[in-house]
Amino acid sequence: MSSADTLTAGLYEKLRAFVGQEAGPPTTARDPVNEAMIRHWCDAIGDTNPVYTDPGAAAASVHGGIVAPPTMLQAWTMPGLSPRPGGGAQDELFRLLDEAGFTSVVATNCDQEYVRYLRPGDVITVTNTIEDVSPEKHTALGDGHFITTRMEFRDQAGEPVATMGWRLLRFRPPERREPKPPRPRPAINDDNAFFWEGVGRGELLIQRCASCGRLRHPPRPMCPHCQSLEWDTVTASGRGRVYSFVVPHYPQVPAFDYPYVVAVIELDEGTRLVSNVIDVDPADVEIGMPVEVSFVAVDDELTLPLFRPA
Repeated sequence: MSSADTLTAGLYEKLRAFVGQEAGPPTTARDPVNEAMIRHWCDAIGDTNPVYTDPGAAAASVHGGIVAPPTMLQAWTMPGLSPRPGGGAQDELFRLLDEAGFTSVVATNCDQEYVRYLRPGDVITVTNTIEDVSPEKHTALGDGHFITTRMEFRDQAGEPVATMGWRLLRFRPPERREPKPPRPRPAINDDNAFFWEGVGRGELLIQRCASCGRLRHPPRPMCPHCQSLEWDTVTASGRGRVYSFVVPHYPQVPAFDYPYVVAVIELDEGTRLVSNVIDVDPADVEIGMPVEVSFVAVDDELTLPLFRPA
């Protein structure tokens, strides 16, 4: 038996110890069965059976008077917006499941059996017993345990009026793996299209003024030194050094894997460009570190000139 199986078996043994225990203290309805609540229920549900709301019709029926719809059973003992007092066996059972990662819940079954109709004036008390805890099951929602409880409803004389079997699944939600969004695309225009075309061919092209011969990056239409509009390109060696760098931490952008290094690279040709330093622990990057270009296909549509230690 693997360690995981041993842990699973140990948890199940603890869960089974709750079978037969009361889920919590008995709950007594705050109000007796009454015609006003019955009428509100019927209005909300759209139930027009006269034995629930018409005293005359109810008196002439086999019931001899107003009765409550059987499906109202739970409504009489529900706490409303007031939370139930905690500390019962069910709370402890759920705590163990939560700690084991079974944090999600969904109801699966509800079976009610009615002994008699409820009448105005009845005061209902419900007790709840943990009837069963299943071994760990594999479901479409995730792996989990089915918890079955049995509720017994009694009147003011302690006589049974109904029972309800309730089953829910406490499950461990599977990890949601959202597809990683693509890396942001560069804004390509008439001024820099040559650069990205070169990257696609595995070349690092740097713009050069045709008049004064100075290199410039990022590309732009006019030389900042002599104002010439004429230019050509040179193919850089791809070698350089880290001029400066940062390691972003927050806010994180889903398209990037963290941590990563954003650096200004000073090429041997003298110009600088912004890129990433890869294949190195960010803690080992330092100013002046020799690097060389690597053309990396970050996805099927985008190749970037990134730099790794030389």
